[in-house]
Amino acid sequence: MDYLSPLDAAFLDIEDADPHASLAIASVAVVEGPAPTHDEFLALMRAKLSVLPRARQKLVRVPLDLGTPGWQDDPAFNLAYHVRRTALPAPGGDAELSALIARIMGQRLDRDRPLWEYWVVEGLEGGRWAIVAKVHHCLVDGVGGTMLYDVMYGDGPALDRAPEQDASLLALLGAAVLSPMRTVRLVASAVSGLVSLVGSLLPVHASSLFGPLGTARHYRIVRASLAEVKEVAHTFGVTVNDVVLAAVSAAYRAVLLARGEQADPDSVRTMVPVSVRGDRRMDNQVSVRLAFLPVETEHVVDALSVVHHRFAALKKGNEAEAGHAVTELARYEPFAPLSWSIRLGAMLPQRSIVTVTTNVPGPREELRVLGRPIVEILPYVPIAVRIRTGIAVLSYADRLTVGITADYDSNPDVDVLAESLHEAFAALVSAAKATRVTPSQPAAASTRRARTARSRTRAARPGAAPR
Repeated sequence: MDYLSPLDAAFLDIEDADPHASLAIASVAVVEGPAPTHDEFLALMRAKLSVLPRARQKLVRVPLDLGTPGWQDDPAFNLAYHVRRTALPAPGGDAELSALIARIMGQRLDRDRPLWEYWVVEGLEGGRWAIVAKVHHCLVDGVGGTMLYDVMYGDGPALDRAPEQDASLLALLGAAVLSPMRTVRLVASAVSGLVSLVGSLLPVHASSLFGPLGTARHYRIVRASLAEVKEVAHTFGVTVNDVVLAAVSAAYRAVLLARGEQADPDSVRTMVPVSVRGDRRMDNQVSVRLAFLPVETEHVVDALSVVHHRFAALKKGNEAEAGHAVTELARYEPFAPLSWSIRLGAMLPQRSIVTVTTNVPGPREELRVLGRPIVEILPYVPIAVRIRTGIAVLSYADRLTVGITADYDSNPDVDVLAESLHEAFAALVSAAKATRVTPSQPAAASTRRARTARSRTRAARPGAAPR
């Protein structure tokens, strides 16, 4: 029997501890052309089952949690249960699709069956249809989820099963013996990172952005041009992730001000997942970085600079490496105390993390389903443990799409967040265009134009409260 890693199992423990959480992740492929018949899509799924190692398997708990849960074949597996079909009401636009995604993702997966569902959705405007791929987070992380696209709709090879723990431990010990100095450096780096990580968990300034959740969800979609976002990053000498986080900062600033609350420097700490994936296993290989978003910064261009320097410093602090080291070492510790502590921690009212912002690179080339082109992919990230909003970003071909998950009851103004995020991307693109310098222009001109760009786009004020 194959067993979950402690990190995989943690997503089950958190869900067990929070009755309002459904910890499944999802992506939504929007497809052009006529929808296939139900039998045609079932045949596609049936053909792919052999390359999806967990598709026919369900969870088995170890008594008293003396070990992590394992996977075993489901003797009652029925593909028709997992592949479902529905249709949107007219006109089949973003509002109708978003409402459906929120309803599907608000429902927990049945633990007595394999932990996935695929929904074929008809009736999208423009003669399109969609596939909602819903998979429990204990099975796969965001990057692993994009690998599923290569397997399902491309030429990607099958995903691997996780290695046996004993074999992993032998490899770890062998590396320590053969490279003792490297091991010492890695341990020192991990310890340094842990100190930084623990220091990042101090309580944030109280606001309406975090608190108890209900079970219902909002979902919103924001789109941007990947080429334009890359041009912003190139113009200002930052990363694409910096651009995304600056726009997210401006959007949360707008929400706070619209609610009549202070946008203080310690108001919004975000958890940013960092992939540590080194293979094609179907599991979670992820760590995190924690940082305050500069919501106190009025202009999104200035926020971009703050984000860039802040996350550059975090990379040097080895937080992600430390988190990864802890999860790897947890594989060789008794599972029961770890599981109990995770559940207890999930039940306590955490006041450290306000939101999660995940940015995953998706397939670079256009994919097709049964000969029909996938035109965009929408990401979904779950929320739990008092985190009332989550933002998932995914790039596919030439598009960048953002999926906003929000607790239904505490976020009646979720459109402020979505619209402000759209405006922030537009302001950054506008500033980059105004700042761009031809090769014949001196560097001083670039500086002057950057200042001019900030003043020109200040009128847009994506970080200001709507009037």
